[in-house]
Amino acid sequence: MFAVKKEFELANVHEGLVIGLLDKQEKFAGNLAKLDAEFNGQLTELVKSGDISAKLKSISKVHSFGKIGSKRVWFVGLGKEKELTFEKLKEAFGKVFKNVTANKLEETAIYLDSFITEELDGLDAAHALSEALALATYQFEGYKQKSNEPEKRIEQLNVYSELFAEEDVQVSLSVGYAFGKAANSARTLVNTPGNLLTATDMANYAMELGAKYDFEVEILEKAEIEKLGMGAFLAVNQGSTEPPKMIVLKYQGKDEWKDVIGLVGKGITFDTGGYSIKTKAGIVGMKTDMGGAAAVLGAMEIIGETRPEQNVVAVIPSTDNMISGGAFKPDDVITSMSGKTIEVLNTDAEGRLVLADAVTYAKHHGAEYLVDVATLTGGVITALGLHTTGAMTNHESLYEQVLEASMEAGEQMWLLPLFESEKERVRNSKVADLNNSPGSEGHALVAGAFIGEFAEGTPWVHLDIAGTAVTSKAYDLGPAGATGVMTRTLALFVERFEPIEK
Repeated sequence: MFAVKKEFELANVHEGLVIGLLDKQEKFAGNLAKLDAEFNGQLTELVKSGDISAKLKSISKVHSFGKIGSKRVWFVGLGKEKELTFEKLKEAFGKVFKNVTANKLEETAIYLDSFITEELDGLDAAHALSEALALATYQFEGYKQKSNEPEKRIEQLNVYSELFAEEDVQVSLSVGYAFGKAANSARTLVNTPGNLLTATDMANYAMELGAKYDFEVEILEKAEIEKLGMGAFLAVNQGSTEPPKMIVLKYQGKDEWKDVIGLVGKGITFDTGGYSIKTKAGIVGMKTDMGGAAAVLGAMEIIGETRPEQNVVAVIPSTDNMISGGAFKPDDVITSMSGKTIEVLNTDAEGRLVLADAVTYAKHHGAEYLVDVATLTGGVITALGLHTTGAMTNHESLYEQVLEASMEAGEQMWLLPLFESEKERVRNSKVADLNNSPGSEGHALVAGAFIGEFAEGTPWVHLDIAGTAVTSKAYDLGPAGATGVMTRTLALFVERFEPIEK
């Protein structure tokens, strides 16, 4: 995929050449001056006239007419140098790679040194471009009958840098591409229909991941789940003909199994709402209700590739939530693995039930820090819209580490409050220790507070991705559909994690 080269020669033959252009870059210098000379100074004139723009994320294509080895040159506007961030650079790369792909190029070259600023060095740029390449060119193949004409994609990217060692650039490219590919893996899982991605299918996927990266794998079958007393998880599965799976992946990056990070992902492969059934419009798209599980599996893929010196246990409770004569009902009382009893007031508030037992089981495996990820509530969309993940926590220092990772990944989040009043609402039941749905007011808050009852004193962060797991519009770093959100945030959080006082 990537070929890193030291010498940048204009005579080298490529289908395309990509060059960065900063705003107010008064004249081309160095190799770019040589490029302009080959065009008899016409590139400078095109910049002056605005036909080549340095405005952020503007894309200008110029045919070479045989003046250089590359057939076409793409200029990527980078805007003002002081305002260019890693995320903006990644988006600019995403836009140009979409453009290159639309032109059906299978090979292109990029002059990496033209994307370097005082704040972003060549290794940052290499990571940004390779992550963007994977993300921006992703397409879910789907199930339409295929054309006989093979689809052309970028198969080779030649990266030129005279300022950085080839080995260092190659490492940055590999890491960035691993991040992008893993997010794409999560996207594909979320985009897959529920009849083709059952709990069994997800368990098989996890086992393949474990075999590839030498993770310890545990798949609990229904009998084992019953033996462990996971009544909350089992209640959600009651209406289904598909058996539930409690999926566990363990990665040990330290000599001792300590300071263990627990990543818990909601894996509801399709959600009807149960007897609290969704509307005919609201039920469409519920194949995506396992977005949290996909993010955790994507993060484990990155962890497998990068091998951080951390200990991680990933726990995914997977089932669908169906309706049948045996399905659980409002007014049922169930007993969770923790021993806490739960009054069911809403069978469509099933995600927090499966997460309750999963969080308890993560602690059973030694998790000392917990992050759960779930497409949990429509309430978080009402509160924060479609571009911001809602977060809740019982430990500010742990949340700060997750927040920093999300900022680095370009996946924004906002902290919602966890007040005693919300805790009291979920504890308000005349017949059980907890109720699973005390009302629509502050829905996202009480859902998070419910999960917090099972985290108990363990440092914990809850991430509600109901609004961010899917997008209805294409964007610079991907198409419409699943986003793979939180895959990269979780991986960066694990990589950068520093044990904290509890």
